[in-house]
Amino acid sequence: MKSKFLKTLRVLLVEDELKLSSLLKNAIGENFYKFHVANNGQEGLELFEKLRPDIIITDIMMPKKTGLEMAKEIKIIDANIPIIILSAFSDTEKFLDAIDVGVVKYFIKPFDPDELLEYIKSLETLFSERLLHLSEGFVYNRAKKSLYKKQRYVLLTKKEKYFLGLLIENYDKGLFVVSDEKIKDALWKEEVSNERLRTFVRRFREKTAKNLIKNMKGEGYQIMIA
Repeated sequence: MKSKFLKTLRVLLVEDELKLSSLLKNAIGENFYKFHVANNGQEGLELFEKLRPDIIITDIMMPKKTGLEMAKEIKIIDANIPIIILSAFSDTEKFLDAIDVGVVKYFIKPFDPDELLEYIKSLETLFSERLLHLSEGFVYNRAKKSLYKKQRYVLLTKKEKYFLGLLIENYDKGLFVVSDEKIKDALWKEEVSNERLRTFVRRFREKTAKNLIKNMKGEGYQIMIA
């Protein structure tokens, strides 16, 4: 049975053994929303910065940059991303190095691809804590600060992302309504009119949905939760 959870995930596999990367992609790749492959640590880091996947699966010993070197740099950018190590090495030193980096799981080659798939399924609880289900079928990923509708990414401008994040951050703190003045101070460096704010919110609603953001007359705006 296919997992709805897995179908929401973007996975990045970093592996210099082409036969193994091809085998894994063929064996488990179709279970995910996207399954990308990089052939070395440097390429893996570049693809991570470009694609921002949800999970990384990586070998340790690779040219240009090892899996652990890549993982350290990625963790600086996103401390919460799960990183799974695949390695032919089982020595304690490398295992401890992986723990220090923040690796969540260590598989020794050869391994059963189904075991890897089952482990990723077990991360559903971890991911559910990051997701906030909004009205109109939208889902907000707190870790990525991204909005989705029916598992599809909703493209927002930098200012629109900041606006949405501000509303959700205040919701998480129990401050459900964000005042017009607080929004204007956060989004613009210069003084702006109420009309400019209303125009901004109207365009945001055109990209998303009319009822995703509620206007509390005389108070401000509130994000609507499912």
